[in-house]
Amino acid sequence: MMLAFAGGSCALAQQPFYTDDAHVADLHHWHIESNNEYDFLPGSSFPNLRQDTQTVKFSVGAFKNCEVGMDFPMIVIFNHPIAGLGNPIGFGDADFSIKYRFHEEKEGSNVPAFTMSLNLEPPTGNAKKQLGSGLMDYYLNSILEKTLTKKTTLRLNAGATFAGNTLTGAVGIKTRGTIFTGGASLVRQFTPKLDLGVEVTGGFTGNLQLGRGQLSEQVGGNYELKKNLTVDFGVIAGQAVGSPKWGYQLGFSKDF
Repeated sequence: MMLAFAGGSCALAQQPFYTDDAHVADLHHWHIESNNEYDFLPGSSFPNLRQDTQTVKFSVGAFKNCEVGMDFPMIVIFNHPIAGLGNPIGFGDADFSIKYRFHEEKEGSNVPAFTMSLNLEPPTGNAKKQLGSGLMDYYLNSILEKTLTKKTTLRLNAGATFAGNTLTGAVGIKTRGTIFTGGASLVRQFTPKLDLGVEVTGGFTGNLQLGRGQLSEQVGGNYELKKNLTVDFGVIAGQAVGSPKWGYQLGFSKDF
């Protein structure tokens, strides 16, 4: 499950970072993201070897400072023959979200922008094929965003999955119950069309079970192809059981 840049028209992009931004879609305007992530899984995931996830997300400004959205992942899991499952392919768990901006950052103010989001993820994927978690997930996330300089933005996330887990296919924390998550991204606009940044994201279970966490880093960015359209890219490295060993992302974001 689960997760923006100062200056320029690509300032509203969230991809490829999991750390969410404080922006919400403008009233009655649509935002669409499509992203493909290809992951090489750690040895602890054996007999799962690799995973390809194609996600399409739609969000719309339903009210002032409030957007609602949904996304649908298409997952392919590449397994070792010993698994006996072949290479399952199909839709994973759908995700429905509502996101509200409580405070917008003002120029010259030290108070950051503040937004919260609630995600509900029903078990629409086939759990027997590992495409879905088989659980109903409830996830609440808080977002702080601060412009450090005219071209540099810091974002911080802190959230919790109160029920369910964070699985998307074979990636994520399998343990059900309370899972705390966090993330930080730092993004800089290098040219009027190019933003680049780094982030660290992670998660851990409420009972601190050994080997039941997530920790990953990403380097990525956006390039504006034309007004309100960006191509998004990133490279991921992970260390914990619930994270890919490494992977990459490629997608696009479009505002209407």
